[in-house]
Amino acid sequence: MVDKSDRTRDPGLLDELLTVRRGTAFWHRAVDTLDDDELDAPSLLEGWTRRHLIAHVGYNARAIGRLVLWANTDEEHPMYASPEERNREIDLGATLPARALRHLNHHAAVSLDVEWRDTPEEPWSYRVKTAQGRLVPLRETVWMRTREVWLHAVDLDNGARVADVPEHVLERLLGDIVGVWAKRDTDPGLAIHVEGRADLGVLGAGADDPGETAPKETVRGDLPAVVSWASGRGGDRLTEGVEVVPPRWL
Repeated sequence: MVDKSDRTRDPGLLDELLTVRRGTAFWHRAVDTLDDDELDAPSLLEGWTRRHLIAHVGYNARAIGRLVLWANTDEEHPMYASPEERNREIDLGATLPARALRHLNHHAAVSLDVEWRDTPEEPWSYRVKTAQGRLVPLRETVWMRTREVWLHAVDLDNGARVADVPEHVLERLLGDIVGVWAKRDTDPGLAIHVEGRADLGVLGAGADDPGETAPKETVRGDLPAVVSWASGRGGDRLTEGVEVVPPRWL
C-alpha cells in the first residue's frame, strides 16, 4: 500500500512512511480508547501522566515538522528553543482541556504527515539537527517519529503491547539501543540472546570479547521481551536476566 500523493518515489522511504503512518494510527487508537477522566492516570513513564505523554507526542510532531521546514527552505528551524522550553511546553500541554489536548495530538500528526508528503526528493538528504545535537538527513525524522508513536502507545498503559509493534521496527529499535550503549561505553558486558532469531546473533559488548573476560550478565528472551527490557519498559517477560537493569538509552 503506497500513498500515491507522496512526492518521493524512493521505495525504501515509501515503506518507512507507511510504517510510521501505521504507527500513528496505532497511537491514535490507543489514545481514542481512553475516556477523558482516564487521561489523568499515570503513564508508564515515571513522573508523567497520560496527559503529559499525549502532549509530548503532539508537540514532538510539531518539532519534527520544524525540521522538515528547515530542509525544505534551507532556513534553520530547531526542534526546540531549549530543553527547558521543551519541558515547559509539555507541562503546559498537560493542563489543556481534554478536547484541546486531543485536537493537538491529532492535528499535529496530520500536519507532519502532509509536510512529509509534500517534500520532494532532494530535501530528504538535507542534514538537520536533532534535539540531541546529532546531524542527520531529513529521512531520519521518519524513524524518529516511528519510535515515538509505536513505543509511546505502549506507554499509555491501556492495552497496547511491545509485541504489537512490527518485528522490523523492533529489530531496528534493538540495534539503535545497543548502538547507543556502545557509543556511550555504558554496556557493562551484557550478552543479549534473542530467542528464535539466530540471525541477530548475540548482542552486547560481552558478545564481542571471546578472550578471558566472559560476559558479566546474560539476558535472554524473544524479540518483544528483549526490546521491552532494553528500552526500559520492563523485563518481566524475559526468560533469563529479569533482574538485570539495562543501561539508559534515551
